[in-house]
Amino acid sequence: QVQVVESGGGSVQPGDSLTLSCSGSGSSFNYWTLAWFRQAPGKEREGVSCISDYDGSIKYLDSVKGRFTISRGRAKNTVYLQMNNLKPEDTAVYYCNAESIVIARSFWGQGTQVTVSS
Repeated sequence: QVQVVESGGGSVQPGDSLTLSCSGSGSSFNYWTLAWFRQAPGKEREGVSCISDYDGSIKYLDSVKGRFTISRGRAKNTVYLQMNNLKPEDTAVYYCNAESIVIARSFWGQGTQVTVSS
């Protein structure tokens, strides 16, 4: 059974940085897309960034471009989200998602809270 687990959330001040980590198990994760989503209170879940092992593509939500960087570890089951210059509007629960086009399934982590407040 595939599982993904996030870590690295916390409470920071505006302008600070945080790095989120996501580690998967139960698969080789070859050709999987790993992504970060977030959901703020009262809002829908939105995609923040994704990185594909299938075609090497990387995508970002417009509001985080230039501030967030997604990267994959040497082991394909790990993905990171480096978040710089955090803003109060980045406050949300951040979720890791692992998706395989081969088996046509995706898996979610339990989420990690990021709070940006002065």
